[in-house]
Parts: sequence; C-alpha cells; structure tokens
Amino acid sequence: MADLVLEGFLRKQFEEGMALARQSDLLELIPVSGDPARRYIARFRCKGLVRNPDGVAEHNDFHVGVHFLDDYLRRADPFQLLTWLLPPHAWHPNVNAPAICIGKVTPGTSLVDLLYRLFEVITYNKVTPREDDALNRVACQWARRNRDRFPIDRRPLKRRSLKLRVETASAET
Repeated sequence: MADLVLEGFLRKQFEEGMALARQSDLLELIPVSGDPARRYIARFRCKGLVRNPDGVAEHNDFHVGVHFLDDYLRRADPFQLLTWLLPPHAWHPNVNAPAICIGKVTPGTSLVDLLYRLFEVITYNKVTPREDDALNRVACQWARRNRDRFPIDRRPLKRRSLKLRVETASAET
C-alpha cells in the first residue's frame, strides 16, 4: 500500500472497530480482506424488521458489508461504502438491498460511527418516514403508520460498564 495516510487510517479503524465489537453483545465485526483490512462484514444480532409472506416480523440477524475504497479519505459514496447483505427482505425505509442509506457520509467517517449509524437504522432508532427520501417507499408508508413500535430494540450497541465497589462485611454486621 503506497498511501501511508490511508494505511494509518485503516489500521486505526480496525483497532477501534474490533474494540467496539469486543464491548458489544450485539455486534460481530469480521475483517474480510487486506492488511490493514479494507472490507468488513458487520453482523448485528439485534431486533429489526423483515417482510415475509405473512407480513412484517421481527428478526435478529443482520449483515452489512463495509468497503473502504482507495479514495475514501477524499470521497465517500455511501452506496459503494456500504452493502446490505442479509436478510434480503429487511424492512426499513432506508434499506432496499443491496442499498442502505445511513444519511450523509463524509470522507473519513470512522468505522465506529458507521457501525453506530447502521445499528440505529436496523433497530429503528433512526427513521424518517418521508417518502421523497426513502429507498423503500412501501416500508416508509408502513413506518409512518407504526411509529408507536419504534425503536424495535432499545438495547445499547456498546455494553454498559458497571462500577461496583465490594466491601467485606464484618462478623458483627
């Protein structure tokens, strides 16, 4: 790799992304290619929605591909950066597999930021039911009628740490 700035960026993304995955019960981050990694599969084991023949149902296994291109620090095209992998019938206004929209992505947006934004979309923590801005207009109409169901999953992506103080009890207590 000739671009030392990009290489440093990619190494930092790997370290921070893997640290988030270690601190999460809902995320598995799988580096797919490169050293430093340029491609990842992000597997979210959180509640989201799918559309099946019986209607809209909860699902808990979502896969998204992340691919950092050579010019990512200068140009970020979210439709080249992110690819919806599984399930194929995800139900969200911002998902029309293989496309997913997490909002504006600027060059150099961190992997951790991308992962949080993907999580917010999958769990309906972030949904704007505007048909003029939707990849899936039918899901957008459904979301507007079902706002009371959101968010689908209220758990945090990153495990909360507890600071406990343990004191030994005396025999008199």
